[in-house]
Amino acid sequence: MQTLGEIAKAAHSALDKNAWDYLIGGSETETTLLRNRQSLDEIALRPRVLNDVSEIDTSAAFFDGEYRLPVFLAPIGSAEQLDADGILPAAIAAAEFGVPLIKSSVAIPDIEELAEKSGADLIFQLYVRGDEDWIIERVERISKAGYRAFCLTVDSAIYGRRERDKIKDFVPVQRSFAKGKSYQASLSWETVRRLRERIDLPLVLKGIMTGEDARIAVEHGVDVVYISNHGGRQLDHGQGTIEVLPEIITAVGGKASVIIDGGFYRGTDVLKALALGADAVGLGRLYSFGLGAFGQAGVARVLEILEEEIQQAMMLLGSRNLGEMTPDHLREAVTARPVTPTSAFPLFDFEDDSY
Repeated sequence: MQTLGEIAKAAHSALDKNAWDYLIGGSETETTLLRNRQSLDEIALRPRVLNDVSEIDTSAAFFDGEYRLPVFLAPIGSAEQLDADGILPAAIAAAEFGVPLIKSSVAIPDIEELAEKSGADLIFQLYVRGDEDWIIERVERISKAGYRAFCLTVDSAIYGRRERDKIKDFVPVQRSFAKGKSYQASLSWETVRRLRERIDLPLVLKGIMTGEDARIAVEHGVDVVYISNHGGRQLDHGQGTIEVLPEIITAVGGKASVIIDGGFYRGTDVLKALALGADAVGLGRLYSFGLGAFGQAGVARVLEILEEEIQQAMMLLGSRNLGEMTPDHLREAVTARPVTPTSAFPLFDFEDDSY
């Protein structure tokens, strides 16, 4: 496999229709999902020349660690649809390559097994299914297991209307966890305040999409503001994540780290986010293509190709390290092609992108 498109196409062939649609789809009209990609496509790159780019450094520091690339593997639920071992193969690949992984609370294996078997730098992302003591019990488990941070998802008061799944009457494992009392719906800034008082680990809030909420998060002592619209799976007709990155960088004012996910499929996508001030970029569907097609080896190959893309783009932009990526490298542009869930890979035919 020489390109990321080949891996995405291999996943499309390997996965059944339910698993593929769950992976690639979004909520309702999928407008938010498409805007993630469109907003990245509407940013053009401005190269600088004659900067001696014979040596390139792609390393980045975030989550209190030093990593080979400015990326992390974002949390995905129901990963057993992609690989029988869930996210374990991805965590092993991440550890061997040198990037961290955020484990979803609705992905197997469990907290301790993943830490013991993978050797990865791990962050734990929680969907709340109990009271505050229930949350703290899990925080104690991840702390004992050596996880680097605790991530609370805040954009999931209710499970999004994912019509690709509804049309087939498909209920993923993650959805089954959401039945019963909605503890997620009862979360508030008061919850964050109390958790901040009780938790020693760095606190990450995932699902921030406005400068207003980013500012409140910082006021509550949040260490990492995680810009995410759940890959377009929750609120329809939302903005693309990179659209809101500048206002959130301004709102945070350097008082917390800022990370982002949402439609990032190429090395140039990652560099656009870094140029706008993000500390790191989350890969969700992209690494899932590798996991679904080839397991651990597929995730490793995704990271290798992405590294090649980032290195080459940096050389052509005249940037020797990530710190040299600035907003001056970017300009608004018109998209060159229609946007679809797989339009980041235009050389390949994904014939059933829609019904």
